[in-house]
Amino acid sequence: MAQALQGAQMIARAGLVLRAVSARMPDGVSTADVARDTALARPTAHRLLASLAAEGFLDLDSARGRWFLGPELFLMGSLAAERYDMTDLARDSVELLARETGESAFLSARRGYETVCVTRVEGSFPVRSHVLYEGVRFPLGVASAGLAIVSFLSPAEIDTYLAGDPLVERWGEPHSAAALRKRIAETRSLGYAVNPALIVEGSWGMGAAIFDDSGRPIWALSLTGIESRFAAHRRPQLGKLLLEQAHLVTRRLTTRAVSFTPPRR
Repeated sequence: MAQALQGAQMIARAGLVLRAVSARMPDGVSTADVARDTALARPTAHRLLASLAAEGFLDLDSARGRWFLGPELFLMGSLAAERYDMTDLARDSVELLARETGESAFLSARRGYETVCVTRVEGSFPVRSHVLYEGVRFPLGVASAGLAIVSFLSPAEIDTYLAGDPLVERWGEPHSAAALRKRIAETRSLGYAVNPALIVEGSWGMGAAIFDDSGRPIWALSLTGIESRFAAHRRPQLGKLLLEQAHLVTRRLTTRAVSFTPPRR
């Protein structure tokens, strides 16, 4: 039993390290940054980085002392894409959102109690917000994509997630459980989420959830831009467009799920 627990802990730590490197792509990350981001001791972080590199999951640029995702992850990702890749289903919608609004448009995926930005398309408006980029992670309820997703979880899941005000220490009182419950209620009423510059001053976001074939919110489309572009008179128009495209991608996703036949074991 002790060996099993030790093995599970090692896998969990390796997962933390891989996510820490992924979040810093394409610029790479130093060993010290990985240790800080994962709350691991630096020697432990370095051992894990070196072990993952030996298996091809990471690459080390020795000249700069920076770690990057490795070729083995690309190969595995290519194989997994047949079942899990959403970019082919959502790309048209992300591009349409950027084209029609002029704002930066995104597709984000739910991973546990986080969202990960997987696709970004720039709009035509020359002043942009740079809060979101491919690979960046936020807790559910922080960015508009995560707020859109958490708002449509079951009440029990929301209660479990918000127990103990998990976001306050890092993100401040505007992300307390009470404040987030209020935004969840607003999101459920509107159908789409609004983030009024709670991450970076002057940078607004709006998002709409995408649901799987069982009705669970697992992806989200979102828009970000400067505050003046998200004025009260324009938000309903942006929200309507987000909802239309999120519903379209949901239909595509659920249709594919029905047609997908799992391989025989």
